[in-house]
Amino acid sequence: MSLSLGLQLYSVRNELQKDPLGALEKVAAIGYKDLELAIHYSDAAGHGGYSVAGMKAAEFKSNLDRLGMRALNAQMFPIENVHWERLIPFVQEIEMPAVSISMSMFKNKQAAFDFSATLNKCGEICRKNGLDFYYHNHFQEFQKFEGQTVMEIILANTDKDLVKIEFDTYWALRGGVDPSEYLHTLGERCDLVHQKDMPATAKPVNWFDFFGEDADITVDKKLGTSTTDQFTEIGEGVMDIPAIIATIREMDIVKTIFVEQDFTARNQLDSVEFSYKRMVELMNLSQTT
Repeated sequence: MSLSLGLQLYSVRNELQKDPLGALEKVAAIGYKDLELAIHYSDAAGHGGYSVAGMKAAEFKSNLDRLGMRALNAQMFPIENVHWERLIPFVQEIEMPAVSISMSMFKNKQAAFDFSATLNKCGEICRKNGLDFYYHNHFQEFQKFEGQTVMEIILANTDKDLVKIEFDTYWALRGGVDPSEYLHTLGERCDLVHQKDMPATAKPVNWFDFFGEDADITVDKKLGTSTTDQFTEIGEGVMDIPAIIATIREMDIVKTIFVEQDFTARNQLDSVEFSYKRMVELMNLSQTT
């Protein structure tokens, strides 16, 4: 299977807000052709609906076509605020094959069971409309309740034909998991991956060593782990990204690796250009080893 390199547009969110078309053109010039969207819903009178940096579906699709780009997925949060009756037409107009939920929080084991049921319902809506549906992890899915991780509960209690996993290798590492090994656990349920890098100064690596295994991980606590000093560009940190790519190629399931830079000390466009060049080197290298 061919493996493509894409970009989660959240990585350049500030640049998109300043100059949507200019930022999109610069992303295309770097070399990114496959995109994952961070889309927004507006309830403003007369302007309700989904958009990408203010661009409605027709305008956005026109620019994608002009630049030789395609949208492969879109992330939304929280799950209860998804307006499916507006989202489905938006997705279909830009010819995007998938949507995903980017995060959830879990107070206890029952919350994980309840969330799994909701994921199944969303997956059913997507399947009826010809779309794939994904859940994207952060670190809190690797917290254990009564000896079982949230991710284990999700995998066991969602229909594999309805709910796929978009695996974020960085956040898995911050949850105490070896990303390369966990790709084998996910198997065929994971064909999209997020990649960034972790600086050597980010301590502790496992956030549960800081919060504790029995912590109530709230949205605010999660946001507190997302600061510039916790992230770096691909190849600048300590993640074993060559091993991750080698595992992906060996398994031959993942279709796209998306660069996602949550925060950066660089200009956002400079950041994703740096990571693009390094990922191209690493992906080419992995084919010859």
